[in-house]
Amino acid sequence: MSEFKIHAVESAPEASQPLLAQSLKTFGMIPNLHGVLAEAPGILEAYFKLHDLFENSSLNNEELTVVWQTINVEHECNYCVPAHTGIAKMMKVDDAITEALRNQTAMPTEKLQALHVFTLSMLRNRGAVNQAELEAFFAAGYEQRNVLEIILGLSQKIISNYTNHIARTPVDKPFEKFAWKKK
Repeated sequence: MSEFKIHAVESAPEASQPLLAQSLKTFGMIPNLHGVLAEAPGILEAYFKLHDLFENSSLNNEELTVVWQTINVEHECNYCVPAHTGIAKMMKVDDAITEALRNQTAMPTEKLQALHVFTLSMLRNRGAVNQAELEAFFAAGYEQRNVLEIILGLSQKIISNYTNHIARTPVDKPFEKFAWKKK
């Protein structure tokens, strides 16, 4: 079987059904990513938990968006970039930030640029950043806690980005207008 199933509440394994029901209640639909992840209840639960933990970290909405979209764009996730574009709009993040991330141009502030650069380094170097990169990140106003929170965000995005690559998850209708391909 090479095509991944996108589950509805009724077709999902029993342990995933309450999680998908919660998605339906929260979003008014079951996002396709959630439907794919439902095949393995543990990964769906882990994704939800990581999302909640990262969203409730010390990072504000702009910073969350920078971390998420930096990873999505670098991973070339054609599902997550449009989804997080829509999510950023719902979170009232300035479109200039989202467009800079989508187009791989400079962030509108030095602090957000430092977050973007550091997140990219963490991702590309698999966490093996050097002391100068850490110092530059701290000099921009971030703390040790934020380094660890980026790792949390990376953990969440690896689940979604890798799943979407393998499953070729179709973009949800509400986010189709934000379709994206890496230039």
